Amino acid sequence: MRTNRQCRTPMQSRTPRRKFLGTAAAATGVAVLSLSSRAEDPKKLKLGLIGAGWYGNVDAQAALKAGSAGAAGGVEIAAVCDVDSAHLKKSADGFEKAQGKRPQEFKLYQELLDAKGLDAVIIATPPHWHALQFIAALEKNLDVYCEKPLGYDIREGRAMVDAAKKAGRIVQVGFQRRQSKAVQAVKEFIDAGSAGKIIQVDAQIHYKAGPKDPTPQNPPETLYWDLWCGPCPKIPYSAQVGHINWRLEKTSGHGHLVDWGIHLIDATRKILGETAPKRVTAAGGLYCLRDKITTPDILTVHFEFERCPVVWRHRIWGAEEYAPEVSNGIFLYGEKATIVVTDDRWLVIPAGKAKERQENKVSGDTGLAHMTEFLNAVRERKQPSCLIEDAHLSTTTVQLAMIAYETGSAVEWNAATEQIANNEAASKLLKREYREPWKHPYKG
Repeated sequence: MRTNRQCRTPMQSRTPRRKFLGTAAAATGVAVLSLSSRAEDPKKLKLGLIGAGWYGNVDAQAALKAGSAGAAGGVEIAAVCDVDSAHLKKSADGFEKAQGKRPQEFKLYQELLDAKGLDAVIIATPPHWHALQFIAALEKNLDVYCEKPLGYDIREGRAMVDAAKKAGRIVQVGFQRRQSKAVQAVKEFIDAGSAGKIIQVDAQIHYKAGPKDPTPQNPPETLYWDLWCGPCPKIPYSAQVGHINWRLEKTSGHGHLVDWGIHLIDATRKILGETAPKRVTAAGGLYCLRDKITTPDILTVHFEFERCPVVWRHRIWGAEEYAPEVSNGIFLYGEKATIVVTDDRWLVIPAGKAKERQENKVSGDTGLAHMTEFLNAVRERKQPSCLIEDAHLSTTTVQLAMIAYETGSAVEWNAATEQIANNEAASKLLKREYREPWKHPYKG
């Protein structure tokens, strides 16, 4: 039985992410588009929120803000669902104050999906719940904004892609950094050949996880813990694996790379124009936070992509950085220049001695831009830029890394067949068995 777990505290988790979402979107001065204002369609979009914790409310508030910026009837948060009655009430209170109308409140997501008049749902539960809720929403003919990672395991992701294709609904996955004008500018710079051939890419996010009490205890009276665990293994509750802090727990969030690093891996793939890695190796472990968390506090992953290798690193036990401004960023090493992309700027470092560095600062709100794009897509019935297949590729990439780490083996990946070659132990981790009575959605 696990007795100790640790994850980032709310302040440690929220501050850098909020900073990025508020600053990383407008290097070229392009404004966030408001919702389409077609006079013939004044209807408010009615949204449901599944998972009314921290980031679910961030997403829903972004939807309200995007709606208030448009002239097409705006947005209403019409229903909220959470297995913690305290979260549910606090969220409903906030939306009632913000929009002048209280949303319907539900404990079960199936009941929310049956609510009349909904146009779309936001899914912001922990990732072990994403697949079932996503597919159920599509079956109710609803459009879906789903937070990353797409699912907990690779076979869930495939089932979600297939369900989205079958339903033909609008889907957006929460890779907000795709809205970053810094990331977009770097892609244009590299595509133009200005950096020369890219030989290697490094990506990293180092931070201090910050322990909470890992002692098993009774969950709060307001929290239905068995239902929170749902299809994943039911583990003892502690502050370490409860709200927000599930991110570094193996059975739910699956660790720092899958939870937060996935943003940089997704951005790297988009910059390089890559799909999935051909081969993945990983090394790391619990060196400082042993018995406090269940995923590595130090991890290095080598992804062999077609264009060049990508190396991921994280260190989350609190070491001070020599250069704190590069604790979070992507480093692209080219023959003509090195490019650094981080939360609030991108830099060009030309090859050779005494060459002047070019720094480009950015600002903006990528979370708002990403949600606005989704809501525009819902109104216009056009898929947004983050297609479900592409989100599946980024999620698969980081999940392959964890499979390589957990098996201590090299993972050879065939993206066409979505199979791991000649590695039975790794292949078994493509699909996790669900806890009864829940059934895994993958039928292959």
